[in-house]
Amino acid sequence: MVESKEQLEAWGAAVARMKEQIGRVIVGQEEVVEQLLWCIFAGGHALLEGIPGLGKTMLVKTIADTVDLSFARIQFTPDLMPADITGTNVIQFGAQGETSYKFQKGPLFGHLVLADEINRATPKTQSALLEAMQEKTVTVGTETYSLPSPFFVLATQNPLEQEGTYPLPEAQLDRFLLKIHVTYPTKQELKEIVLRTTSAQTLQADKVADGELILHIQQGLKHILVAEDVLDHAVELLLSTHPDEPAAPEDVKRYVRFGAGPRGVQAMIAVAKVRAFLAGRFHVSRQDLHAAAVPALRHRLFLNFEGQAMGISPDAIIASVIRSMEQNR
Repeated sequence: MVESKEQLEAWGAAVARMKEQIGRVIVGQEEVVEQLLWCIFAGGHALLEGIPGLGKTMLVKTIADTVDLSFARIQFTPDLMPADITGTNVIQFGAQGETSYKFQKGPLFGHLVLADEINRATPKTQSALLEAMQEKTVTVGTETYSLPSPFFVLATQNPLEQEGTYPLPEAQLDRFLLKIHVTYPTKQELKEIVLRTTSAQTLQADKVADGELILHIQQGLKHILVAEDVLDHAVELLLSTHPDEPAAPEDVKRYVRFGAGPRGVQAMIAVAKVRAFLAGRFHVSRQDLHAAAVPALRHRLFLNFEGQAMGISPDAIIASVIRSMEQNR
């Protein structure tokens, strides 16, 4: 547990070293890096979305370089099968010709798993991740195998309007703690990217943390305090994303078909605790909740036909909910 302010500062210094090493390789994307670290120290999974070429895969690989954990990359394609991810039973032949089956682990049995271009695989294959992401186990036949700890799935995807993609099943989307939008770099960042990638020098992040430290921080941050009124605020925020809720703003009632489920408020609180920790506080504030709300809820809102036809974004809906709550305080 968090024993003292000194303990909090020591953990904060470790996270700062991770950010520093990531910054040696990745240009800009400070908000994306921040939200990925929220995910890791909250013990959740992240879905990064952005057009091709923005460095999503490189970012995940760089984060893997900063931690002393096993790393596995799965390149999702339309012909990828569930057994290619989870592993399968293979026949073993003995010295006397006898046969037996042995489970051969798939790439999912890594501490940090990069699910690259996850929406290029069929829903059947995508669903193979459901048990792993929620229960941190894999069941093959009648046997259940535990995944290593800590365990993270960091997935990348291109927007659905790109050709050759499949929408992720709603149940799988809900397993991601955060959905993170990777934005286009600025002019100055583009220049820096070109300079770094076309020079003779090869940049790589150093390892600055291990699994034991990550697990220690994860357990300690569970003791960050959440006041009753802050928890009530989080619950009210979630409920206000439901169109049948009396307190929901007009935008929600008009454009939303289904609001966020219970995992949404769990994600907000977990991420808000990490954000409070990074700010050197032992308690969660409303500002922490508001910062966590968009990445925690944007993939848990489902718009109706009118909302989709009007091009309304879930981010705008969540911002409307927050504004409405602040005005009614």
